[in-house]
Amino acid sequence: MNQKKLVFLFPGQGSQTVGMGRDLYEKFAIAKQTFEEADDALRFSLSKLCFEGPEEQLRLTEFTQPAIFTVSIAAQRVLAEKGILPSFAAGHSLGEYSANVAAGVLSFADAVKTLRNRGRYMQEAVPAGQGAMAAVLGLGAEAVVEVCARAARETAAIVSAANLNSPEQTVISGAVAAVERAAALAKEAGAKRAVMLPVSAPFHCALMQPAQDRLAEDLRRLNFSAPKVPIVTNVDAALVTEAGPLCDALVRQVTGSVRWVESVRLLTEQKPTHFLEVGPGKVLCGLLRQIDRSQTALNVEDTASLEKALAALEA
Repeated sequence: MNQKKLVFLFPGQGSQTVGMGRDLYEKFAIAKQTFEEADDALRFSLSKLCFEGPEEQLRLTEFTQPAIFTVSIAAQRVLAEKGILPSFAAGHSLGEYSANVAAGVLSFADAVKTLRNRGRYMQEAVPAGQGAMAAVLGLGAEAVVEVCARAARETAAIVSAANLNSPEQTVISGAVAAVERAAALAKEAGAKRAVMLPVSAPFHCALMQPAQDRLAEDLRRLNFSAPKVPIVTNVDAALVTEAGPLCDALVRQVTGSVRWVESVRLLTEQKPTHFLEVGPGKVLCGLLRQIDRSQTALNVEDTASLEKALAALEA
């Protein structure tokens, strides 16, 4: 396995499903221990919520974020026990916390507690019903940015590109009227579709400033260590090898765009042999295919996908 050059990608919000992580919990002691650590740190049974739901609660941001993170780290620790370690790491939005823990930057307990707060702060930053997000499909990122600027001028409200996910998909975020106007303008500009997303808050835009300010205080109290492997950060799409910039990136990430296309392209320049999506779902594998079809993508979320990935890495 030593000759393999692996990039670990960690998923963000939207990858949650009731039942996630249960298979790993039942089959691997290290995964069970990870869920127990989360339950202890949060002082409630996150494991029960992951395994049994209810889905409505799992969809609430303050639970979604620590839940996806815990499943991701459970899977990463199982891989580590098998001798599968990353050469580089990155995560989509909350997944950047998973990348930091996997790289030894933050402790698991600090990260899981911070993510619960992050989710709550984001939820509380904008009153329900005032913010929105939409996925714009089939229109280039530059055109989406222009559309957002025009919609912001016309409505005198905030809207901006939040997640630059792939050449074919950019998610926009902001005030409801501005997002709806930008979505309409995107269609006029040639987008295949502009779909309003079922989210509870407008993530990764200037409306999240109150959440960013609160989270900054929490993060600056934590102990950040230098990463064991380089991490590509969302806000700068840059390879980071020191602790200080990683804390700063997590702060700025709350209002900043997730520059996923640039992040993945930077990682492909490192000539990896495989990308591994570590955690629930295959969203990032799908985006990787849209960004660079020549890359080999595997995912690890349960025993079946783990065995498939191990077989592919052995080949």
